[in-house]
Amino acid sequence: MSKYILKRVILAIVSIVIVSAITFFAMNLIPGGPFNKEKAVSPQVIEELNKRYNLDKPVPQQYVLYMQNILKGDWGVSLNNGRPIWPDITSRFAVSAKLGFSAVFIATIIGVILGSIAALMRNRWPDRIIVFFTTLGTAMPSFVLATLLLLVICLQLGWIPVFDADNPNYILPIIALSVYPMAYITRLTKTSMLDALNQDYIRTAKAKGVARSKLIFVHALRNALIPVVTYLGPEIAYILTGSMVVESIFTIGGLGSAFVTSINNRDYTMIMAVTIFLAILMVVANLLTDIAYKFIDPRIDFNN
Repeated sequence: MSKYILKRVILAIVSIVIVSAITFFAMNLIPGGPFNKEKAVSPQVIEELNKRYNLDKPVPQQYVLYMQNILKGDWGVSLNNGRPIWPDITSRFAVSAKLGFSAVFIATIIGVILGSIAALMRNRWPDRIIVFFTTLGTAMPSFVLATLLLLVICLQLGWIPVFDADNPNYILPIIALSVYPMAYITRLTKTSMLDALNQDYIRTAKAKGVARSKLIFVHALRNALIPVVTYLGPEIAYILTGSMVVESIFTIGGLGSAFVTSINNRDYTMIMAVTIFLAILMVVANLLTDIAYKFIDPRIDFNN
C-alpha cells in the first residue's frame, strides 16, 4: 500500500505542475495585464509595478520564479489589493468548506437512504417517486436551482433575507449544492444495492438463516457503498471547486467567488494561488478516496 501511495503522490505532483503551467501560460496569452485597467496610472508607474512583480521578465522565467516561491511557502500578494494571499485563501476556504462539506454530508446520508429504499422496494410506488425526483435532481444544474431558490424563497416569499453580509445564511446555497450529488448518490446506491442483493454470497447467507436486517445493512449495503465512496472523492473536490457560481449568486465570500473576482481583475497571483490550492485539494481528495476503499473492502489489493 505504501508503494501505491508513493506512486499516487508522484502523479499528483506532476498533475499539479501541469495544471499550474497550463493556467499560467494561458493567463499570459490574454492581452493586457493586471495594471492596465488603472487608467489614471502612468506608464512609468505600470513599468515599475511590472518590474516589482517580475512581470517584465519572459513568461517561462516568470513561471519558474513563481513556482520557486510557492515551494518556499511564499504565495505572494494580491496584485489587486496588495494583501498577502495565503491568509485570504485560508479564510475564504473555511467558508467554501462549510458549504461544500455540509452539502456532501447531507447528499450522502439522504442519497444512501433513498437509494436503499428504492432498491428494497423496486418497481413499487416509493421507488417510482424516488426515481422521478432523482431524475429532476440530476437534470438541474446547481446554479439554476440556486437562482430559483433565490427568486422564490427570498424574493417572493421573503422567508430569508436576500443579502446579509454580516450574517450570511447558508441554508439555500447548501440545498442548491446538495441536490445534484444527492440524486446521483441515490441512483448509484440503488444500482449497487440491487447488484449486491443478487450476489451468491447473499443467497448463501439467506439460506443459512441470516437475519434480513443483518443481510441488508452488514453484507449488501457495505459492498454497495464502494461505488458511492468512489464518487465522493471527486464530488467533494468538484463542489469545493465548482461552487463559485452559487457563491456569487448568494454573495458569499468563499474561495469560488474570490476566483471569479480575481479573473475579472486580472489578478494573476490570486488566480494562480487559487488554481494550485484547488488542484491540491482535488488530488488529496482522490487519494483519500482510494485509501478508504481498503477500509470498506479489505479484499481490495492496491498492488494489482
